[in-house]
Amino acid sequence: MECKQENNLKNCNCTYPGCSRKGICCECIKKHLANRELPGCCFSEEAEATYNRSFEHFVKLVQKGRI
Repeated sequence: MECKQENNLKNCNCTYPGCSRKGICCECIKKHLANRELPGCCFSEEAEATYNRSFEHFVKLVQKGRI
């Protein structure tokens, strides 16, 4: 399957400088799930900028109605 990196970048809100996986969703998801995290695209821009992508942080944001 051909990667649609350029198209994926249009919806990628990752703010981590130098991320080598920007727009390569399959690699991004694999990396984050291995660390018990969700990728930045699961968070609002404000929440993503904290770099806390843990499952626990995501649940707290959902419970507060912020996601």
